[in-house]
Amino acid sequence: MAAQSVDALLANPDVDVVINLTVPDAHFSVTKRILEAGKHAYSEKPLVLTLAEGEILRALAAEKGLAVGCAPDTFLGGAHQQARALLDEGKVGEITAGCAAVLNHGMEHWHPNPDFFFLPGAGPMLDLGPYYIANLINLLGPVQRVGALTSSAQGARTIANGPRMGESVPVRTPTNIHALLQFHNGATVNLSTSWDVWHHKRNHFELYGTEGTLYIPDPNFFGGTVEIGHKDGTLEQVVPWEHPFGVPNQDHPKQGALANYRTAGLADMVQALMAGRDARCSLDRTLHGVEVMTACLQSGESGGFVTLTTTCTRPEALGIDDARALLV
Repeated sequence: MAAQSVDALLANPDVDVVINLTVPDAHFSVTKRILEAGKHAYSEKPLVLTLAEGEILRALAAEKGLAVGCAPDTFLGGAHQQARALLDEGKVGEITAGCAAVLNHGMEHWHPNPDFFFLPGAGPMLDLGPYYIANLINLLGPVQRVGALTSSAQGARTIANGPRMGESVPVRTPTNIHALLQFHNGATVNLSTSWDVWHHKRNHFELYGTEGTLYIPDPNFFGGTVEIGHKDGTLEQVVPWEHPFGVPNQDHPKQGALANYRTAGLADMVQALMAGRDARCSLDRTLHGVEVMTACLQSGESGGFVTLTTTCTRPEALGIDDARALLV
């Protein structure tokens, strides 16, 4: 392994896939350069900041016969794939509704340079929303239309950490978004993303079925506990299956033992290229997710529902054997 300049990396004939870990505002231009150089691209989320940018990448990738993948890949985790299996087995019947929430008080309290979090292209919807929307697509499929209310509690945030402590940064994107998502399968889900909340008791993820309720852990992580609320009022903690992406492999200073298998999506994309199959973190799915998020922000501005123009399929489930194959 050797450090290289961007130009040298893109010209290197031994490199087939380039990972884009730049800040959100640079994702489009950098991924476009990767494709123009004839390389497959795998990007940090969000893939792009607008649907129009995504369509340019889609056309360029198709023209050159290249693949584009994008994080998040946490929906490939053991807990979320077990929830997927339970849904597919009909354990809680047909999903009719649900709610998902990622609520906290923002990044300026711990990040020394939080400016970009509060600019267009970030905020809680585009920064944290991808984890929730990717898992919703994994569990329920594509979204048909969205409606949302958006606001910001503050016009500026004060950095509380690092050498810039005390400095104020402007807020130029909504920090409080409450959206209603209608899926093609008929389910309706409330998605709340906010950096204006200090305390709450909401679960991260709940899906309501005709035969019960499925409680799903935070999709920002690979593992966690899945529970089923039955019609008789009992709550069952599901015994974790032997999925390798649910096994704790990291000791987090605040969260404790975590299952952290980030880059699983990249490994799956590489295997998909070799096998000639569809990658689970595909361009179509991530671009549909981008439209869901930007449509929520658009709805907050317009006050009306927004019907989406993109769609996608549910990704193929990642069972135990398939996950083990990614670790080889």
